[in-house]
Amino acid sequence: MAKKISYQNFTFEEYIPEQQILDVVKNIATQIENDLSGQKPLFIGVLNGSFRFLNDLFSHFTMDCEVEFVKLKSYERTESTGKVTELIGLRDPLKDRVVVVVEDIIDTGLTMANVINDVLAMNPKEVKVATMFLKPEIYKGALMPDYVGMEVPPEFIVGYGLDIDGLGRNLNSVYKKIDSVPLELSKKKGMLNIVLFGPPGCGKGTQSAILKDKYDLVHISTGDVFRGLDPDSELAKLAKSYADKGNLVPDDITIKILQSEVKKYPNARGVIYDGFPRTSAQAEALDVFLKSKGGAVSCMLELEVEENELRTRLKGRAMGSGRPDDADPAVIQNRIDVYNTQTAPVAGFYKTQGKHKSINGIGSVEDVSERLFHNLEEVIA
Repeated sequence: MAKKISYQNFTFEEYIPEQQILDVVKNIATQIENDLSGQKPLFIGVLNGSFRFLNDLFSHFTMDCEVEFVKLKSYERTESTGKVTELIGLRDPLKDRVVVVVEDIIDTGLTMANVINDVLAMNPKEVKVATMFLKPEIYKGALMPDYVGMEVPPEFIVGYGLDIDGLGRNLNSVYKKIDSVPLELSKKKGMLNIVLFGPPGCGKGTQSAILKDKYDLVHISTGDVFRGLDPDSELAKLAKSYADKGNLVPDDITIKILQSEVKKYPNARGVIYDGFPRTSAQAEALDVFLKSKGGAVSCMLELEVEENELRTRLKGRAMGSGRPDDADPAVIQNRIDVYNTQTAPVAGFYKTQGKHKSINGIGSVEDVSERLFHNLEEVIA
């Protein structure tokens, strides 16, 4: 019987035992040493989680190598309300060095993209990425890491450097959350249906992943659903023709696809709708659909970010995502314009129902998450 532990009102059971982890680490170390023998690489561990993985990794190396630890710091710009992400902790110059960036886990890949961009700006000879765990189902990066210990499903795990609110990093095995929801939420009746709303580049995808893990919700992103269609199908080609120009996919197509996606999760505790509804017609259709299932939208959480910051974020995201709709300034502006004219009015639909909550989307990821948690807890209470 699997060993169980409890943290923060959640129950976890052993998922990956210690010996299996150590065997995987040894295998990665062998791969890296074979690839980089004679290079004297610099290993950069991203704090806080990577310290366990990097420590065990280093114990297997016989080649000459060095190590440093860095941390990503987010802060507010003084000249505007935009967010800047800075890599802090590097002491040695990276010019002409072979660098291996080490993470404990990569989920969406957005944090790693920021790290790689900062490292590349220092003109290293070569950059590789090693991660102990990868969540391929939610990974959005254009390139895969060079060394992956294990692929894991998009479920919340703790141990071997991974934490829940700072706890659990010291565990030698990895544990998987088996509670559907926290105890206080499980006592509430009804299914949570959360519309996470905001312009392109406001952080909906990043925050959806965080809310999904914290409250054990299903995350449905219309963008991801469209991109996941068979690329040779007529529907995928039609959806792509609209998205590549920064335009909205027609309501009838979007509604049918979303309803089909929701029906895949009949036992879900709740759903985060990311990128839907985008028009008033879609909002009305969602109300009708949920009512037919005995439910309703619980709230709309709107992330507010000014346009100049949106442009900066989308341009930066294009460097890691490879998405054409992120790279072209004209397409970016059209997406923002379409949002302002066609999508933003949807907020009024939920305001009239008393379900709209405005969230400041500027600041660190953690700061924005805390604002979302606070507002969502008010809905749950």
